[in-house]
Amino acid sequence: MVLASGAGTRVGAALNKVYLPLAGRRLVSWSLTAFARVPDVGVLVLVARPQDDELVASVLEREVDGVEVEVVHGGETRQDSELRALRHLAGRIDDGAIDTVLLHDGARPLVSPALITDVLRAAREHGGAIPGLPAEDIVAVGDDGVVLAEQDSATLVRAQTPQGFRAAPLLAAYEQAARERFLGTDTASCMERYSGLPVHWVRGEQRNFKITYPHDLVVAEQVLATEPSRAGAARDG
Repeated sequence: MVLASGAGTRVGAALNKVYLPLAGRRLVSWSLTAFARVPDVGVLVLVARPQDDELVASVLEREVDGVEVEVVHGGETRQDSELRALRHLAGRIDDGAIDTVLLHDGARPLVSPALITDVLRAAREHGGAIPGLPAEDIVAVGDDGVVLAEQDSATLVRAQTPQGFRAAPLLAAYEQAARERFLGTDTASCMERYSGLPVHWVRGEQRNFKITYPHDLVVAEQVLATEPSRAGAARDG
């Protein structure tokens, strides 16, 4: 599941940032292509805003042609968007056709098929999996703003996506959260509250950063320029 229903205003563009150009393609198409290259990914869902339908159609026709992508319109919040997508898949989750769901932020275009595979494997084995990098630069700060002490870097990670979970418990947790009107900070927080599934940490990738500000696009272009295979994919697309 690739999430592309946010506005992304901090990047300073007039349109949804996931449709900004990146190395000759729309940003979101890089994520879709990465997931499509993972053999164990059976269903690919793009969660989009209704007002972006023309952009979605253009991406699916011109940049991920030949890849079957199901499109679901998102809701008011990220969690609501995820729930809509899960309900779209509910029948296949109930009958066991879909056993695990990965949720990925479309604003992280440089995710690799290898990381997707690692998260999927860990989620199937443990129940849940989140990629992340050690947060070595984080310190604990008191309410008065005074630095108290550096945290053990082994206990803190900067979470990335995709976050993966067994499908049935994930759907059940989101439905319960909707009934109780609980709004979590991310998928993992919702699962922590409503599911007993253990969540396994998978080491993330430095390149799997989120496009938040204009400079991030420049950095992403530079990363892609150093990878002949990815640059070739952009030209072929």
